[in-house]
Amino acid sequence: MKIVDLLKVESIDLKAKPQDKAAALEHLITLMERGGNIADKEEYKACVLRREEEGSTGIGEGIAIPHAKTSAVKAPGLAAMLVQDGVDFDSLDGEPAKLFFLIAAPDTEDNVHLDVLSHLSMLLMNDDFRSELLKAGSAKEFLSVIDKYENEKFEDEDEAAAPQAQRKVLAVTACPTGIAHTYMAAEALQEMAGKLGVAMKVETNGSGGVKNKLTAKEIEEAEGIIVAADKNVPVERFAGKPVIFVKVADGINKPKELIEEILSGKVPAYAGKCGSEDEDEAVEAKESLGRQIYKHLMNGVSHMLPFVIGGGILIALAFMFDMEFAGTAKFGSGTPLAAFFKNIGGLAFSMMMPILAGYIAMSIGERPALMLGIVGGFLAASGGSGFFGALFAGFLGGYLILALRKALSVLPDSLEGLKPILLYPVLGLLIMGVLMTYVINPPTAAFNQWLAGALAGMSTTSKVLLGFVLGGMMSIDFGGPLNKAAYVFGTASLAAADGSAVSSEIMAAVMIGGMVPPIAIALSTLLFSDKFTAKERQSGLTNFIMGLSFITEGAIPFAASDPLRVIPTCALGSAMAGALSMAFGCSVPAPHGGVFVFGVVQNWPMYFVALAAGSVVAAVLMGFVKKSVKE
Repeated sequence: MKIVDLLKVESIDLKAKPQDKAAALEHLITLMERGGNIADKEEYKACVLRREEEGSTGIGEGIAIPHAKTSAVKAPGLAAMLVQDGVDFDSLDGEPAKLFFLIAAPDTEDNVHLDVLSHLSMLLMNDDFRSELLKAGSAKEFLSVIDKYENEKFEDEDEAAAPQAQRKVLAVTACPTGIAHTYMAAEALQEMAGKLGVAMKVETNGSGGVKNKLTAKEIEEAEGIIVAADKNVPVERFAGKPVIFVKVADGINKPKELIEEILSGKVPAYAGKCGSEDEDEAVEAKESLGRQIYKHLMNGVSHMLPFVIGGGILIALAFMFDMEFAGTAKFGSGTPLAAFFKNIGGLAFSMMMPILAGYIAMSIGERPALMLGIVGGFLAASGGSGFFGALFAGFLGGYLILALRKALSVLPDSLEGLKPILLYPVLGLLIMGVLMTYVINPPTAAFNQWLAGALAGMSTTSKVLLGFVLGGMMSIDFGGPLNKAAYVFGTASLAAADGSAVSSEIMAAVMIGGMVPPIAIALSTLLFSDKFTAKERQSGLTNFIMGLSFITEGAIPFAASDPLRVIPTCALGSAMAGALSMAFGCSVPAPHGGVFVFGVVQNWPMYFVALAAGSVVAAVLMGFVKKSVKE
């Protein structure tokens, strides 16, 4: 079967003039209907629109390939459309789309059409092919161009041979914040799967919830599953299937290796709850202790961040709307509006430690440990041990449940139902209360007091050095462990010191360190355009926006393609910005927001100078050390 076998003359329009994306999709669906491939137009349209909600199918270079696989399709087919003036289709490169192919795939196991569609995707990478299609004067000429290039590129393919069934692999991606890494890993895996001729579906566990959720049937049919996650995700459903557990960065940087490993047939089946206790422990043992601790910690941090960011920004707004009381005891709650923001924001911010502890505990001991962690977090907050006490409480709550499970395993099966509703909560809460009150809180509270005193007594030189280190850490791994460690230290200082000057200065250094890399990269693409590919240059505006919004992950694709030049230069720029922020005495009471909270930044003009200086230094250094790109 060839591309022209799926594309009919009546499903081609070379003079379309849709005004917007909605009109373009509507016209394409009408063209598909004319070809007789659709049994239910409305259902097919709903599926196409649903796919667009997950992410634009405008792939860039003036091309868009919307698609849907549904039972509303009678037979696989294509529809094509040219829009000579282009139409805004939310394409990945921000450019108007001119060349459209709409795909209709029936919801069956027969995927013969996928080979044809892979041919089309490969042909569209050819500039001459796209150019000739755009110049076609008739539908027949359009089809002849496709036929010519398909025959030239795939002339060695045995058309008579029956196509083999496409191999299927699933994946799950998740990062602590669920903003960038989650979706970048998903995109990298799907793109590589397409190149390898593998059918792949990726479930994303992002900040907006679970998207593209894997079904039981898909799990059953898949050869294996790749779990690229830096926090715990539900995996018991994969019991009995080959599963690879890796960090989310591997999903971005090593998609080919992961897919090939799954397809090799050498990956052992995941035991899950379906296996014996020994088998479960053997699977867990494959991850290092440090990796396990990091995942548990990040599970707590990912659930904590919305409380920290939402509450912190509302508190910052309270100060901004209360400037007339600046320097007085009423500052932040002197007016009714400021008091409202301070009350709501403070309440959310006060939940930071219980939520952190609760979800660390739940990551270790599952649902029975959630209550112990939350109560332990409250005990830490009220007992003076603060953020560090909450960390201890989280791990303590999780491992307490594991210990109780072992200890109570000798009880008869008839009492099994009492364990989660009576024995675990009562015994666990009693032990947690004793340990937090008499063991954890006293020394940790003393440490907090010492740390607060040490920070308050820091000399200017010491503060500048701290800003240099924290700023650099924010730019070493762009959302990875070091970045998260610096950010957590900043938010912990902000919470523990109740908004004191030094704690706000630490938060300012952390934030500016995370803003520099994307901005520096965007500047460098403008100043040294010959050092970047066309696709990298097109992402410049996006990186400006991400950097100004304090979303460091915009730098990841550049760092992944040239780590030895991008990472050190960004780190130096970020470290410089963090040091300057401390030297200028800049402070910010909000834990996130970037340029959108500059209104509450103390000494914001010099904060902007620090950001600009760090970004320019990193951009220039990057431009000098990178090699020219031949296109």
